[in-house]
Amino acid sequence: MSQKKGERGRGHIYLQHGAWYLQFYQAENRDGELVKVRRSVFLHDKDREHNTATCKAVKALRDSELTKLSTGPQITADDQRIVDYWVNRFLPYCEEELKTGPRAGQQRLKPSTLRGYKQVYRQHLKDHFGKWTLQKYQPAMGARLLDSLTAKQGFYVLKHIRAVGSAIFRRAVKDQIITVNPWSAVEMPDDAIEPGETQHYTREQSEDLVSALVDHVDAQLALSLACFLALGPAEIQGLEWGDVDKDWLHIRRNVVLGKEGTTKTIERAASLPLLDEVRVPLELWRKQCKDTGDGVRIIPDLHNLINRVIKPHVLGEKNTATQKRCTRCDIVPKASDVQWRGMYSARRGAITHAINVSGNIALGQRLARHASSATTSAFYHKAMPDAMFLDGMKRLNGKRET
Repeated sequence: MSQKKGERGRGHIYLQHGAWYLQFYQAENRDGELVKVRRSVFLHDKDREHNTATCKAVKALRDSELTKLSTGPQITADDQRIVDYWVNRFLPYCEEELKTGPRAGQQRLKPSTLRGYKQVYRQHLKDHFGKWTLQKYQPAMGARLLDSLTAKQGFYVLKHIRAVGSAIFRRAVKDQIITVNPWSAVEMPDDAIEPGETQHYTREQSEDLVSALVDHVDAQLALSLACFLALGPAEIQGLEWGDVDKDWLHIRRNVVLGKEGTTKTIERAASLPLLDEVRVPLELWRKQCKDTGDGVRIIPDLHNLINRVIKPHVLGEKNTATQKRCTRCDIVPKASDVQWRGMYSARRGAITHAINVSGNIALGQRLARHASSATTSAFYHKAMPDAMFLDGMKRLNGKRET
């Protein structure tokens, strides 16, 4: 019997082996050509409520299945392997040079972000995507990938994998190759290993760290900028002599892997007061530099300075890296009493010290140059040292140590 006019295009419901099924035609990409393929899906066993093909209960199940199909991935002749899309479309889009706006002349994605994307893709996604195409990829595949890594990777690694996967398919949605981003339905595994507490240097450790480089004033300056003014490595690398005036240090750019770009956020482009802990090594280094004009970098090669000078002096003979000798002194220095925790630990330590001493989260936020004090409080303000806590409690009760 022919379908009613309003029912045309709604598939065909039929009874088979005591159950209702929906038959419909769906477009499928086969070697770059669209082909109509007949499909069937189970709706419900026949029972008192689902007794005929035209009853409301069966038709509601049919409509639900058809809605899933209409909101699922769009099947077009543009379908392609995900690994090909990454090479031919996604990467060129990320590396495209912007022609307007405050970042004109720079690539769309910051170098540090793109480097992270490439690393995640190379290590975790390339083999996973394999021969799958954009239109055939399903959320369950991404969920299985994350679940398979929970014993080997931490929470933030899994989060980065999900972010990169989602970014690829989000671009494919905008390119109208698919209509739905499958990674939007991929949730973080419940048993993902939560990250441990991030490290930071205390004020005393920061001072000892700087003192360990007494024979290398540029290294002292680099450490002082992180330990006392909370600059990040990319900001230190981007500093030029023209960014320094009598009382202020002006942060205007980042440099990552030799490529200059804007600061991580608008708020990070700011001015900070020149503390004596920074001013002294800065002026000593200025006297040793032949060129201190505008456009000349203060610390031209921070990466090698850290690996070839700073870490050898901090770690000494305990250094497990290949580069144990200081390339300037040509010796393996005696180990300092400070554990090397990285430049970001120095930044966190500076922010924590500012908050603990002042009791003012707003001061830490200004030093960190965060848009929100919630970021400062959640990720950068570390526990108050016991001695400082004890002193504060005694002051609160009107008592002082004699």
